[in-house]
Order: sequence, then structure tokens, then C-alpha cells
Amino acid sequence: MSIIAFIGLGNMGLGMAANLAKAGHEVRALDISEDAIAKAVNAGCVAAGDMNDAAGKADIVITMLPAGKDVSMVYAGDVGVFDCAKPGALLIDCSTIDVATSRDVIGLASHKGFAMIDAPVSGGVAGAAAGSLTFMCGGAPEAFAAAKPVLDVMGKNVFHAGDAGNGQAAKIANNMLLGIHMIGTCEAFNLAEKLGLDAQTFYDISSTASGQNWSMTNYCPAPGPVASAPSNRDYAPGFSAAMMLKDLRLAKAAAGNSGALTPMGERAEAIYTQMEQGGHDSMDFSGVMKLIKGAL
Repeated sequence: MSIIAFIGLGNMGLGMAANLAKAGHEVRALDISEDAIAKAVNAGCVAAGDMNDAAGKADIVITMLPAGKDVSMVYAGDVGVFDCAKPGALLIDCSTIDVATSRDVIGLASHKGFAMIDAPVSGGVAGAAAGSLTFMCGGAPEAFAAAKPVLDVMGKNVFHAGDAGNGQAAKIANNMLLGIHMIGTCEAFNLAEKLGLDAQTFYDISSTASGQNWSMTNYCPAPGPVASAPSNRDYAPGFSAAMMLKDLRLAKAAAGNSGALTPMGERAEAIYTQMEQGGHDSMDFSGVMKLIKGAL
């Protein structure tokens, strides 16, 4: 078993770290929140006092951080991972950040002699807790091969998307599509209701017809048809509207930098911005159903 430093114990990171500890790894947990560290310890991790304590003896360093600036600071800042990790440590960044920053940090890691991949995830808090995440990885094939066994503990689908930063590219494009699908699914259920169809009847028809999609069958935004969906818990977040908006903004910026046309992605970003402006971005991203229905 490996010694793993896990840095960033938010809703996603906590479940991921817990599964690594459950698998028998020594997980040295570090976060700016003492409460998050306490929860990680309760889940079987070891509290790390600082970066040296977390990464100094670790075979693998995993980060799950909010934004590109945080990733740059944690790896390349004063007393960062690059300063504290032992030679030969494998570095895995599971944050969802902009492609350029990811490639810059991985390039710097290579310059300093570390193997590193970007490995953003899909699957939400439930997937993190269940160990059923999807990982989209970018980096050298050898680094991916070394990382895959530990990623397999936390996920059920682990893909190598190519060069450094390609994991971020896959994640951003995927979540842009998810945001578009969710809004379209909400519009369809709302239209069906206005035309006299109840949600279950429309679901039974459309979930087996050409309109079928993941947002409908796994995460239905209309209360009723899918018992496990957040719509049946007043849209308590599994994946918040704020996180969806973050990814849509990353997609918009990436599209601008690459010259890609994403008119539907930009429209989705504008709609989720309305949720943010109304103070409703803490609810699940499927809560955009309330916005579509005029209930926010």
C-alpha cells in the first residue's frame, strides 16, 4: 500500500480520500478547514499539520482544489508540493481548472523531475462517496499507467485523454454538454406540463424515445420519475448550480481562446448566471427547473 497525501477535502475530496483510506492506503489529509480534516480523520485518514507533513513522505500526492490559482499556489507556491514532495513522487491533480494552468503546472512538474497528470472527475458527491467516479486524465502514458491503480479505487471509469491538460479539456466539454442537456430537459418537462402531460407520463414516453438523455433518466429535474434525483429533495445539491456555472465559464473561456463556436454553451452559462444573481446557486444544478418554471 502507498502513502498518499490528499490536499483539498471539500465535498468531493473528502469522499475520495475516505475511499483510499478504506482500501488500506495511509492517507495524509491536508486542508485549510480544521473541520474538513476532522471529518477525514473520522473516515480513516491521518491529519497532516502542514505541506511537509502531508507530502514529505508520500508516494503519491493528490489535489482536489477549487480553481487554477489554488492549484498553482499549492504546487508552485512557497513551501508547495514541488518543494516538499520526495523525489519520484507521483502527482495527480483532480481539480477542474482551466486547460492552460493545468498544462503550465504539469510542465513545471516535469521540469522539476516529477511525473504528473491532470485527472478531473465526473460523478458528483454521491460518486465520490461511492467510489464510482469517472476520471478524465491527461499526461504522459507512463504517468497515467502509474496513477491508474489508485484512481481505480476512487472510480469505475478511468480514461486517458492524451497529453497534459486533455483531461481538463474533456471535463469542460462534457460538463458544457451536461448543462445544455439539463436546461433542454427542464424546458421539455415544463412544456409537456403546460400541454397537459404529467411528469411521469412524459418521462415514460421520452425516456424511451429520441429525447432520452442522462439528465432525464439519471437525474430527472422534474420531481417524481427518478426517486434518487435531487428534484425529490427540493434540489438539495449533489452537484451545485455554482459548480456548473464554474465549468460553463471555463468552457466559455476555452472556446474564446481556441476559436470554437459554442452558442448553446454560452446561453447555458447565461441561464445559470441568472441563478447566481438570484442567490440560488447553492441548490443542485437541476434546480434550474425552478428558473424555467418561473418559480425562482
